[in-house]
Amino acid sequence: MPRTEQSKGIRWRLWLNVALIGVVVTVVVYTGREIRRFVRNDPRFTLAGPDDRGAGLTMEGVVHVSRSRVLATFSPDFGRSVFQAPIDERRRRLLAIDWVEDASIARIWPNRMAVHIKERKPVAFVNLPGPGGRGSRVLLIDAEGVLLEPPPQSHFAFPVLSGITEEHTEPERRQRVQAMLRLLDDLGPLGKDISEVNAAAPENLAIVTQVEGTALELALGNRNFSQRMQNFLEHYTEIRRQSGTARAFDLRLDDRITAGTERQ
Repeated sequence: MPRTEQSKGIRWRLWLNVALIGVVVTVVVYTGREIRRFVRNDPRFTLAGPDDRGAGLTMEGVVHVSRSRVLATFSPDFGRSVFQAPIDERRRRLLAIDWVEDASIARIWPNRMAVHIKERKPVAFVNLPGPGGRGSRVLLIDAEGVLLEPPPQSHFAFPVLSGITEEHTEPERRQRVQAMLRLLDDLGPLGKDISEVNAAAPENLAIVTQVEGTALELALGNRNFSQRMQNFLEHYTEIRRQSGTARAFDLRLDDRITAGTERQ
């Protein structure tokens, strides 16, 4: 075959392939648009609102998180196709709700959405002074140092973590919470009667605990918590006899226990 005719044959096949690819792309684009139009407009994909029978939004993991605030997050989506809901934006709004640590959202064919909430887990109470030092607010705090409003009719058995202020940054609060958790973990059963942990100085922890029916303040420092507490309890009868009415003790030196000054 002459080279000219061969070149013409190659060009003809090339243009035929380009035309076929163009047709395929056009069909794919058109089909995609029609599918998007279908799922956005067909009533079978409409998300039912919370007042509708068989509401289309389900929630898992919600205990202390406000259900009404979760529903309000999705209020623009009720009555519309589930495929129009901006999932990333809805998740960002959920993460801004008090008590929400993490959240995930899934579309469920054909017209439902499922929300899974991971709630924050409080570990202590904090007592924050009110404006101008007047009054106080009792809040909860989690292991990451996030302050939480106590839910209505909730019952928690946590110690009070003192030494926390609203002026502290979240990392500063987290440092104090982690110091408290380290102390409680080291004490184990010896810490069952602790009502307060003072972490104003995380490297110099103190506790308020009940010993034989008496509230005592014990300075424990930053290490050997269990050993120091056990030593104090073993010698408490003699300590009480020698210290009279003292209610504060310094346990930070491993070879001695001294009476301290109570906080006012």
